[in-house]
Amino acid sequence: MERIDLYQMHWPAEDGTPIEEYWRTLLDLKQEGKVRAVGLSNHNVAQLEAAERIGHVDTLQPPFSAIRRETGAELLPWCRAHGTGVIVYSPMQSGLLSGRFSAERAAALPADDWRSRNADFKGEALERNLALVDAFGPVAERHGVSVAAAAIAWTLAWPGVSGAIVGARSPAQVEGWLAAATLELTPEDMDEIAHAIDWTGAGAGPVRPAALDSSRIWRSGSPRRRWGFRAG
Repeated sequence: MERIDLYQMHWPAEDGTPIEEYWRTLLDLKQEGKVRAVGLSNHNVAQLEAAERIGHVDTLQPPFSAIRRETGAELLPWCRAHGTGVIVYSPMQSGLLSGRFSAERAAALPADDWRSRNADFKGEALERNLALVDAFGPVAERHGVSVAAAAIAWTLAWPGVSGAIVGARSPAQVEGWLAAATLELTPEDMDEIAHAIDWTGAGAGPVRPAALDSSRIWRSGSPRRRWGFRAG
């Protein structure tokens, strides 16, 4: 390869290195032609602002799902305003929104699986999350897709989201959610899911995109969407 297409700082530096220093390094790599675009992952708005003052942030990679919705509050609007592409990760919330998870499966998770120690997979939080998964069922059925595809399409329906990184362990899993690439959720679908989030109390963050600019909000099937793939 002559250059890397996209190079991102995955987490803020934990050794005290200021963002101005490592962001300048990434911008230098872009200026030298070694990478086409540079971005940040798991950074907040204040950190994005600090980086943008030095040079443009091409992309942001945050967690985002119908359970973990905080990204929709400030990060997505900031990225839209600054022309920063957003590649969300964990849109199925580590399997919870796949439509194949259950309380029994959660209880049987082995000790070496980090999910066995995660609050989303235990007690009342798990009950709320699984109730939300059930609410995705009718939406998925209307469109003839899997619950997983509907959950991924929900993230892609938000303005500012450019693509989603989805993990798979087998070709069958890929086939189960691939329909999300062309699925266009309707305003009624989004309202139904928002109401389900409200009454289940699952997760945290805004339950729907802002009502403005509706001509763009609901076009989750935009041809400009791109997918990210990873193993596992």
